[in-house]
Amino acid sequence: MTDRYRVVPASYVLLLRGEAERTEVLLQLRANTGFMDGHWAAAAAGHVEAGETALAAAVREADEELGVTIDPDDLVPLTAVHRSMRTGDAVDERVDFFFTCRRWSGLPHEAETGKTAGLDWFALGALPDPTVPHEREVLEALRAGGPAAITTHGFG
Repeated sequence: MTDRYRVVPASYVLLLRGEAERTEVLLQLRANTGFMDGHWAAAAAGHVEAGETALAAAVREADEELGVTIDPDDLVPLTAVHRSMRTGDAVDERVDFFFTCRRWSGLPHEAETGKTAGLDWFALGALPDPTVPHEREVLEALRAGGPAAITTHGFG
């Protein structure tokens, strides 16, 4: 028998604007979260809660973190990333569901006080440093035509 672990699911919403080479993504500068603070990351992302679908989590996170309303039909599945930080912890394994979105209601703003040090639009070809590594891989693949349906990060 192998050791069992728990997979922690999260949903990421990549708000996009512009077309082709001019596509921009909204990113936040993480602060006071305990994970990758000081790195740029998806403007809306978070854990999927018990009994919640990945789509519902994406919609909820966009509302909580950016104050925007998204119709689940406007979320386009991009990739799922199975990742590990190789800590050996029981909850080290993660599965991240990435969605793109080009239509929402409301003006994106820093709605979750104290958990971000900034919010800005960046061209996919000019991502800021530092960007959370597994998110940078997804964004660079998106710029190049899209990542595979399932990708991995951190397994060696």
